[in-house]
Amino acid sequence: MKSTKPGKSTSPVEVVHISGHGFWLHVAQKEYFLPFSEYPWFKNARVGEILNVRIMHGHHLRWPLLDVDLELESLENLEKFPLVYK
Repeated sequence: MKSTKPGKSTSPVEVVHISGHGFWLHVAQKEYFLPFSEYPWFKNARVGEILNVRIMHGHHLRWPLLDVDLELESLENLEKFPLVYK
């Protein structure tokens, strides 16, 4: 018996893996790794809080239970969006 091809994701954004170092996020055919060292708001969050993510306007990520908002551009160009004011 052969396995069938996996189906398409029903959500435009999905957390696909969480580890002790961060988590992988799949958005619009791309994957992003968000390390806890760079995104400290997620480090002590519960799994359900991290999984509860929404995409708004096609480019804005929102974690309502954590009150965290990120733009996709900041995931692609972290150096342009420092977390510490200089």
